[in-house]
Amino acid sequence: MGGSGTLDTAISPPGLGRDIPAHAVGPALTADNWAGDLLATSAAAAQAEWAALTGTERGRVLRRAAEIIRGRNRELSVLESFDTGKPLQETLVADATSGADALEYFGGLAGSLTGEHIPLSGGDFVYTVREPLGVCLGIGAWNYPTQIACWKAAPALACGNAMIFKPSETTPLCALKIAEILIEAGAPAGLFNVVQGFGETGAMLSGHPGIAKVSLTGSVPTGRKVAAQAAGAMKHVTMELGGKSPLIIFDDADLESAISAAINGNFYSSGQICSNGTRVFVHRAIKEAFLARLAERLGNAVIGDPMDEATNFGPMTSAAQLDIALSYVAKGVAEGARLVMGGDRIDRPGFWMTPAIFADVTDSMAIAREEIFGPVMSVLDFEDEADVIARANDTEFGLAGGVFTRDLARAHRVIGQIRAGSCYINTYNLTPVEAPFGGVKASGVGRENSKEAINHYSEVKSVYVCLGETEAAF
Repeated sequence: MGGSGTLDTAISPPGLGRDIPAHAVGPALTADNWAGDLLATSAAAAQAEWAALTGTERGRVLRRAAEIIRGRNRELSVLESFDTGKPLQETLVADATSGADALEYFGGLAGSLTGEHIPLSGGDFVYTVREPLGVCLGIGAWNYPTQIACWKAAPALACGNAMIFKPSETTPLCALKIAEILIEAGAPAGLFNVVQGFGETGAMLSGHPGIAKVSLTGSVPTGRKVAAQAAGAMKHVTMELGGKSPLIIFDDADLESAISAAINGNFYSSGQICSNGTRVFVHRAIKEAFLARLAERLGNAVIGDPMDEATNFGPMTSAAQLDIALSYVAKGVAEGARLVMGGDRIDRPGFWMTPAIFADVTDSMAIAREEIFGPVMSVLDFEDEADVIARANDTEFGLAGGVFTRDLARAHRVIGQIRAGSCYINTYNLTPVEAPFGGVKASGVGRENSKEAINHYSEVKSVYVCLGETEAAF
């Protein structure tokens, strides 16, 4: 459990400057052991101490943690690359820095979380108080372990909650450093507890009566199970789940910018991003030019050692995920899509494949309907605006969507009809902490980041104050 106890031994990937306490890994939980009660009790005690502070005092700790993270960005980025396989070129700018942004932003908000005064007739009034939920559970995915830990912890702690965080068993290390840094910044021990385990650990924790809220980043099937379990106990939930998002490129788009967005929205982090725009609808008039230039630029990808800062395309995170991505390449070929380039397993130690582009994809193909979570792009043709909007929305998912056009009236008109929670005009996949992030339909409920997240980690108490006499009918 991150950050408390006696430092006995330590583990450290090669080249990491600071060690991680081995005790911080915590027990592997099962439904029949005592560890869940211990975690909930520890977190509840820390939460009471933390909630007694003013918002300004809590914010000071979070901002201090953000400063520590920024000061150690390189070593945290190295750890992220060891944990995930992502290139260091990427993690240096996209992972620990994003976590620091979240802690700084919500640290700044913490002192402003006040209620309101509501005047009523006759001199009576109501005042409201924003209160923490208690102990929250965060369950992380393996693609952004540092960022996800901070995206969940920062608003939770700003509101006065404690958090138990279970990272993915695939990427267990990064959250431990966040726990350590929060302790160093002044958070009470037990406030942000990290516990390791597989799916049954998350299930046991999400069902524990001491947990007031569950925030999950993961797949749709897992999200449905966790949300159903939480609903049975009337727990608060935030579900940030999968997607099969559309990126619509009209014939008047800036071609280079549109291709950049398609690359970022399909191949950044080797395609392992939930909001990726993996259904790329390209107007038929520019499709071949788009494909030719895309292939040319993809040929410049540097596939190699993730610790070499020249590398910009790394391996998949696991053998299982590589196998899934390669199986979809085979499905795309079998269903008649045109494989423009890539999609090959690379013969080297690790979980490597070349980024794949499919053209002539139809809406019914598996590669156009199912989330792959790998570097496989599907390019679909369109000509009519109304038709492409209908096709873009014809999915169970609704996480993200984007449009590229120089006609801003059309851009707003199209985005206004896309059923997705996070949308983009002439860019894609940017997630500043100031903006809400989350999906609709099967892609989830609730929002992370921005002031919206405060509503998901607190509840409002209403107090009616009567200044006169109270009467009754009898």
